[in-house]
Amino acid sequence: MFGKFQQSLLRIELEADKSLIRDALTQKDLLKKWLPVHYLTANLPERLAVGNTFSTFSLTQKVESIDESGLCLILSGAIDGYQQWSWGDGWVQSKLEGVSLLPLNLAGTATLVSLREFVKAQSGKNA
Repeated sequence: MFGKFQQSLLRIELEADKSLIRDALTQKDLLKKWLPVHYLTANLPERLAVGNTFSTFSLTQKVESIDESGLCLILSGAIDGYQQWSWGDGWVQSKLEGVSLLPLNLAGTATLVSLREFVKAQSGKNA
């Protein structure tokens, strides 16, 4: 892999409970609505589980672990590394490490902004 090793750790507050944040990060239909690159592998199950592999643009992601408050993805392609998501009531955090030509802080920020806007719209619908 060409590029340099980079790290990104970002955390934002969201006006949402942890179940909505978890669902946005683990359910196929919701992922399709907020991921900055709106392409997901067609064979992705309705809810992510350990071992699932999916692609978004030039990045392949494999679910390494998943539980009620976290998700870890092994990344290959445009980024060789991993992304760890953690969440709770009112917040979400993304830790991204890997080798890439892409600026990971920029990619991580764009992803979190997109997630925040999606969750905000979903929370407004449920109010």
